[in-house]
Amino acid sequence: MGDDLADDKRMKLRYAGVCRLCGVALPAREEAVYERITKTVRCVECPAEAAEVLVESETQPSPVGDVSGDSGVAGSSARREYERRKAKDEERLRRKWGKLGGIAVALSDEKQSTKAWGTGAVGEERLGARLDSLASVSIAVLHDRRIPGSKANIDHIAITASGVWVIDAKRYKGRPELKIEGGILRPRVEKVLVGRRDCTKLVDGVLKQIDLVREVVGDIPVTGALCFVEADWPLIGSAFTTRGVHALWPKRLAKLLVEAEGPVDVPVTREALASHFRPA
Repeated sequence: MGDDLADDKRMKLRYAGVCRLCGVALPAREEAVYERITKTVRCVECPAEAAEVLVESETQPSPVGDVSGDSGVAGSSARREYERRKAKDEERLRRKWGKLGGIAVALSDEKQSTKAWGTGAVGEERLGARLDSLASVSIAVLHDRRIPGSKANIDHIAITASGVWVIDAKRYKGRPELKIEGGILRPRVEKVLVGRRDCTKLVDGVLKQIDLVREVVGDIPVTGALCFVEADWPLIGSAFTTRGVHALWPKRLAKLLVEAEGPVDVPVTREALASHFRPA
């Protein structure tokens, strides 16, 4: 692994990027480290040791085997879409401004729709690193899995001795909370809010993914989770469950996965899921 890190290149960025370790925005012409293996960049300040741990988690074989040859790279499809959109936006500016195109690119802010893909990629990458650190003979993890016949993907799938977890990573600001409307005289409605943002549809998305995973694993229990990576979680009474889907943070999720016990054959279940949901 030391040789892999030696291949990393310190350089001035031609285009703006995001550090894959800490998520800090890196503007064009900023000095950073380009990782040849992951094809991403990181801050000069981020320690090489941290990068080595993450690269190892992405390149070493799974302890329970992997029929696809790869557990997947967390956030890879979101990162590709971000880079594609960014390049398209910059090309549009260069065509518009001609010889001044480089200056226009340097002075322009990223479109919000483009930035959102970069933000999402960082959230998936950070959670992916946390999940990879849990991998063992009793816990297997798959990242960024494509849903057959669709352009959509599942961020993370964790296979434990007690069942399978379908995990959607979100990097939202604000405090997650469950708001309940109606009740005795009106239909009960549960809403998931993060700050002022209504995120209830995220639960619908996880429930659909759960159904797809159940079609593969049969009677094995499947649990859904919305993991908000950088939300403003309170210290007490913060995690909640709505329609069977857990809303929590990475450390809390990791605790639930590690504590799981049961009769599930992790290697066999992982093989079935890896074969059906290929890397995106």
